[in-house]
Amino acid sequence: MNKKKIINDPVYGFISIPTELVYDLIDHPYFQRLRYIKQLGMTHLVYPGALHTRFHHALGAMHLMSLAIETLCNKGLEISAEEKEGLTIAILLHDIGHGPFSHALEHTIVEEISHEDISILLMNKLNEEFEGKLSLAISIFKGEYHKHFLHQLVSSQLDMDRMDYLNRDSYFTGVSEGVISSDRIIKMLNVKDDSITLEEKGIYSIEKFLIARRLMYWQVYLHKTVIAAEQLLCKIFTRSRELALQGTHFPLTPALNYFLENVISKEAFMNSDAHLKTFALLDDTDVMAAVKIWANSDDFVLAKLCNSLINRRLYHVDINAEKPGDAFVNELTGNAMKKFNISEHEASYFVFTDSIRNNAYNKGDGNIHILMKDGTIKDITLASDNSNLEALSKTVKKYILCYSKELL
Repeated sequence: MNKKKIINDPVYGFISIPTELVYDLIDHPYFQRLRYIKQLGMTHLVYPGALHTRFHHALGAMHLMSLAIETLCNKGLEISAEEKEGLTIAILLHDIGHGPFSHALEHTIVEEISHEDISILLMNKLNEEFEGKLSLAISIFKGEYHKHFLHQLVSSQLDMDRMDYLNRDSYFTGVSEGVISSDRIIKMLNVKDDSITLEEKGIYSIEKFLIARRLMYWQVYLHKTVIAAEQLLCKIFTRSRELALQGTHFPLTPALNYFLENVISKEAFMNSDAHLKTFALLDDTDVMAAVKIWANSDDFVLAKLCNSLINRRLYHVDINAEKPGDAFVNELTGNAMKKFNISEHEASYFVFTDSIRNNAYNKGDGNIHILMKDGTIKDITLASDNSNLEALSKTVKKYILCYSKELL
C-alpha cells in the first residue's frame, strides 16, 4: 500500500505525510477521532466558520514542524532521521488527548485532568501497540530528550502548535488580527546553547505574533458570547451528572454515560486502561446527541439549559475588572428563584460568577530569545523597542457575571 500521501489543507496547500509510521498513526482510531472534535469549542455560535477540528490543527502543526526541521538543518544543525520522525510524531499527537469541544469541557468530564495528561496516556498506549516506535517522540514531548531544543519546537512560547492555531483560527473565524508571518518566523529560527532562538532580523514578526495572540484571545477565545456558550455547555453537563448520580438514567451513548454516572478522580483515571479506552470513544457527537435528549428532560433546569443552547438563547455576560457586587448577584438569584419557582441551588445554574485571564507572553516560562547580530541572547521584551511588549507579559484578570437575560 502506498502510504506517501498528500493532504490538501486550506491554510497551507498540500501537506505531505513523511513516513509510513506517521501515516499509520494518522489512520489510527485515536487520531481519526479528532475529526469529530471542534478546535474552538462553541466558538461557531459567534463566528459561523469556526467549524474546523483538532484533526485539521494537528496536521497543520505537523506541516510547520517539517518546515522548521528543514530550516534548522539548512543552518547546520544535526537532526537525525529518527529525531525528525520523533519530532513529527510528537507534534502530530500533541492534542490527541482532547475531549469533546476541546477546552470547553476540559476538567468537566474528568475533573482535575488536563488534555496533556490524557495525550501522554494515549501516546503510551500507541507506543505499546507500535512496539516501542514512539519512545523517542514521547521523550521529546515530555522534555526528557537530551536535545532540549527539540521539545521547545513542540511546546514553548514559540512552538509549532501556537503558530498553526493562530493562523488557522484566524482563517476560519475571519478575524484577520490573528494572521501571523509563520513562514518568516520559521525561516528566522536558530539554536544556541541547546535553546531555540530567533534571529534579530525576525524581531518584528515576533512582535506581531505576540500582539496577534493577545488580540485573538480577546476577540475570539475570550469573546463574551463564546464564554456564554461554553459556560452553558459546562452547566448542562454539571446538572446532568448531578441528576445521574441521584439515580436518573438517560438513554445516552455508553461512553458518555460511563463518565456521567461515575465521578472519576485524576489518580483513578491515570491508572486505568478502562477509563482511557472509554474516553477515547468520546467526541462532540456524543455530547450534542445528549443535549437533544436532555432538552426533553422532566428536570426543569436541565431541559431549560439544553433548549437555550440548541436555540442559541445564551447567558448575558458582564466582563469587568472588578468583582460583581454581591447585592446585584443576590438580586438576580432571587429573581431566578421566583420566576422559575426553583431553589437557590438550582438558581445557581442561571446566575453565577467566574474569572478569565489573558496572558500573551509569560516572562520566565520558556522565554522567547532573540539571537542578536553580535551573538548575544536577549529576551524579546528587552530586544524589542516596542514598549507594548512589556505590557503583554502581564496577566490580565477579569471577572465575569453570567445570568439568563430574562431575569432583568
